Amino acid sequence: MNSIPSVDLNDFISDDPERKQKFIDEIGKAYEEIGFVALKGHFLNDDLVEDLYTQVKNFFELPLEIKQKYEIEGIGGQRGYVSFGKESAKGKKEGDLKEFWHFGQYVEDNPRLEKEYPKNVEVEELPRFNEVGKEAYQRLEKTAKYVLRALSLHLGLEENYFDEYIHNGNSILRPIHYPPILEEPKEAVRAAAHGDINLITLLMGAQGRGLQVQNHKGEWIDAIAEPDELMINVGDMLSRHTNNRLKSTIHRVINPPRELWNTSRYSIPFFMHPISSMKLDVLDNCVDEEHPQLYEDITAGEFLTERLVELGLIKK
Repeated sequence: MNSIPSVDLNDFISDDPERKQKFIDEIGKAYEEIGFVALKGHFLNDDLVEDLYTQVKNFFELPLEIKQKYEIEGIGGQRGYVSFGKESAKGKKEGDLKEFWHFGQYVEDNPRLEKEYPKNVEVEELPRFNEVGKEAYQRLEKTAKYVLRALSLHLGLEENYFDEYIHNGNSILRPIHYPPILEEPKEAVRAAAHGDINLITLLMGAQGRGLQVQNHKGEWIDAIAEPDELMINVGDMLSRHTNNRLKSTIHRVINPPRELWNTSRYSIPFFMHPISSMKLDVLDNCVDEEHPQLYEDITAGEFLTERLVELGLIKK
């Protein structure tokens, strides 16, 4: 596969069984073959997207000493600000050429999880930053819920199989700023080749060149969304849970051509995580003689902690 397939969520949520099945078949095939789709028909609207980008740019344009007030020690970067070069891809020592912010879950009716998750960080200087971030978070979470329902049916599970695991899940909305490149990078790129940790990732801001996906021949292909599309990919948790039937694809964000070094890039991924107690044990119906079980049993929480250590965000 040499391009990213496009699908329309309106097919799945229509009352037409044929359109619904068409969406299930298309997204299932794409995730088995390349692990990425471009999705139309999501629950964001143009005004919210524009508002979010305005707030995000306003935040990253604040002086560094103000942004650093919101860098919280001891939580592995799970909320608030993470400064430039702090995160590196698994197995890579060079820090990525980016700074970012984390919005986390807005827990409903679950005091235990409220205590488990770090609190969201309020930016005093920008009164609407947190309000707009929360609305975008919740609309992306709703979009992700329907995508996972389609995948449940593709896998032969109950349609609502994932619902209980993603309600109050440990999901993250991450606005990223890739600043202008000021000097020749030594081995570093904006985001080194990596797979995502989570169930699925919904990415805003893949409209220009930069994001690349590795297909099964090892070739890097550009992943460019239309203006009304989100790029959505399978993460390692879902790949593991399905015994690699659904593919978590390696991807990267390359540095722009030298003539564009003086430009910033912004992207806003939503990482859909389940609650930490979800068992990621390989599903029985993804194991047979031709596909033996590839992974040991593990919970989502254990898997996340293991990966945050590998990324350098939590120290052993």
